[in-house]
Amino acid sequence: MITESMYEKDKKKYDYLIVGAGLFGCVFAREAALMGRRSLIIDKRDHIAGNIYTREVEGIQVHEYGAHIFHTSNKEVWDYVNQFAEFNRYTNSPVARYRDELYNLPFNMNTFHALWGVRTPKEAREEIDRQTAEARASIPDPDNAANVEEQALLLAGRDIYEKLVKGYTEKQWGRRADSLPAFIIKRLPFRFTYDNNYFNDKYQGIPVGGYTHMVENMLKKDIPDGLIEVRLGTDFFKVRDELSHCAEKIVYTGPIDEFFDRRLGSLEFRSLRFETEVLDEENYQGNAVVNYTEYEIPYTRIIEHKHFEFGNQKKTVITREYPAAWSLGDEPYYPVNDEKNNALCEEYKKLAQKEAGVIFGGRLGRYKYFDMHQVVADALEAVRQEVE
Repeated sequence: MITESMYEKDKKKYDYLIVGAGLFGCVFAREAALMGRRSLIIDKRDHIAGNIYTREVEGIQVHEYGAHIFHTSNKEVWDYVNQFAEFNRYTNSPVARYRDELYNLPFNMNTFHALWGVRTPKEAREEIDRQTAEARASIPDPDNAANVEEQALLLAGRDIYEKLVKGYTEKQWGRRADSLPAFIIKRLPFRFTYDNNYFNDKYQGIPVGGYTHMVENMLKKDIPDGLIEVRLGTDFFKVRDELSHCAEKIVYTGPIDEFFDRRLGSLEFRSLRFETEVLDEENYQGNAVVNYTEYEIPYTRIIEHKHFEFGNQKKTVITREYPAAWSLGDEPYYPVNDEKNNALCEEYKKLAQKEAGVIFGGRLGRYKYFDMHQVVADALEAVRQEVE
């Protein structure tokens, strides 16, 4: 139990109060500690590592908040995270299931062969061109797609849209494709090779022993005692007045609008719901990630966690991932970066610029979708700016 008197004692005891024990906050705390700065990290959850938190179940590292595969072409970032864990050779190769049909992702020659029986890139390109030409002939203004449906048809044609894009996108956003803005799908990458590797990045893998272990090492390895303190189960907004006196600066990774009491209005997010179970069988689906692209199935994917580390345990753990509408009090996962929300975020950024003693970071603090490698790079840059 943290009492007010404890915070009185902590006045200006820290250089940084870091709100959020996720990747941004922990990278920042580590780098600050290496420069002799002291940080207090707080998090309202009962664990570190934020959304990349993993826990062991039946000897399997379970990705508690959805699948996380580290990938980057940035050697500095890759070398940085490899200080704290040994990364395995996992390659992200998801499978898409539409009714009883299975397709490889990303869209590649294996996908096109399963769809149309084509064998060469030339045949695949010709079929895509034929279907996109049909779309251009049927859409009123093909140079200005009115919605996601039109955009996807113009980019990929009817078959790929109907089987692999439509239902999945509608579940993800909670709206029908013909009512979603076209910018949500700016492009659809096609690969005219027989390559199921989802990412093009040079480096890819998952830390052996899980992400939580990696973040623990980040906070401890070569860090002098007393420079990083972590307090879990601590909600910044419930102890804000007391905490504001304990550090020279705040590093804030929560929702930017919440920091300002949503005085300009609430930014919108999409949320997720997870349903995890242990199964008394060795191998449930044969792949770490299987996407369910038909709208009638309410979850977007099933994750079988053991395959992230090539496990051979007698049991397996699966998680069904359900997209969910977000409202105040729910866990925010994905910013809704449409025109309205981006405009509101710009107004909050103007308020943030006036907060000289606060550094805003991470997906929620910046209201921007980041992959893990981007969060690490952003945190490293934030520290560099602090010491310049």
